[in-house]
Amino acid sequence: MSLEPFTDDDPIFRRESVLRDTYTPETLVERDRELREFQNALKPVVKGEIPKNIFLYGQTGVGKSIATEMVLDRLKQDQENFDDLNVEVTYVLCKNLTSSYQVTVELVNTFREPENQISGTGHSHGAVLAKLWQHINDIDATHLLIVLDEIDSVGTDDDILYQLPRANANGKVDPNNVKLGVIGISNDFTFRDQLDARVQDSLAEDEIHFPPYDSNQLRTILHDRAGNAFVDGALADDVIPLCAAFAGQETGSARQALKLLYKSGDLARSEGVSMVEERHVRAAQDLVEAGKAKDELEALPSQSHLTLFAMLQMADEGLLPARSTDIYDFYDRAARAIDADVKSIRTIRSRLSQLLMKGFLKKTQRNEGLNGGSFFLYELDIREELIREVLQEDDRTKQLFSEGSKQSRIR
Repeated sequence: MSLEPFTDDDPIFRRESVLRDTYTPETLVERDRELREFQNALKPVVKGEIPKNIFLYGQTGVGKSIATEMVLDRLKQDQENFDDLNVEVTYVLCKNLTSSYQVTVELVNTFREPENQISGTGHSHGAVLAKLWQHINDIDATHLLIVLDEIDSVGTDDDILYQLPRANANGKVDPNNVKLGVIGISNDFTFRDQLDARVQDSLAEDEIHFPPYDSNQLRTILHDRAGNAFVDGALADDVIPLCAAFAGQETGSARQALKLLYKSGDLARSEGVSMVEERHVRAAQDLVEAGKAKDELEALPSQSHLTLFAMLQMADEGLLPARSTDIYDFYDRAARAIDADVKSIRTIRSRLSQLLMKGFLKKTQRNEGLNGGSFFLYELDIREELIREVLQEDDRTKQLFSEGSKQSRIR
């Protein structure tokens, strides 16, 4: 079969990039309340005062990160209207940072040129913190806002979440030099409750909850994007309502709804037809559903990936279902094998609970009477091949797999 020439003819899409994850919209539809709360929480900044520390939470795909980008861009734009106001923003994605030490190192490196970066090992935590305070004090700005996205990745190792919000009050950062504020973003509803009470008080002076979108809100969002994404007349009337209904019933995620609409259009284009119809949406839903579990697995923090690796190895050896203490032994060896921070069994039990809530595990209770007591047994509730695929693609856990075998045996 010979290849046909490439052409830019497209009966479906005018600008398909509008539907992709990488696209940042000019406005955030159906989030007026959250945007107002966010701007109000930043009022102390424009008044020249020490910022509030803000905590945003809600599941993936509900607008937290986009809202943060929009509000902070507007703040930096509007600061020109205020005398003696100069706001700087530092952003750190914490997804693969599993400890306060790693977050601190990453923060220090945001202030340094590439050739002067510090390594993630070989320094005491106190020394790295001292470097961070020095960098912040040297900033030529009145205010510094530090954004920690996916902050829940650090688990219960929350020292940096205590240090940063109190840096002005504790004299680590001179407020006459720079006034420091922290914006934490979390996909985990339970994360705040796991933190030390002192951290909760300082980190979450202002909390903003981003709830899941309902079907009507998703319909509005899809209509807003579709006007730019699709050729006029390319969508049948029932396509957007059906995409919104599917996503609204399952996740309430705009990201999921947009992915479904995009895949529906892609299927129609592949067929060579000029209109996206209900049948394309239903076919796309099956494909998106198959990919959703992988997306969820990929989005998990490193400690959850290590926990899943431990259980995957136990499954290969016929050791599941198993108690959390036995899973922890395998987790401990895997974490040490790649020089990852070894968390406490309490933290790993928390990870097991989160994996259970996401539907990746199932547990049963066993009662062995007066002598044995009552305890839970955990096992995998998702295809092992899918877990293995995700972990082999992850930069950290792929080190645990040896070529030509299911996975290396950690002992």
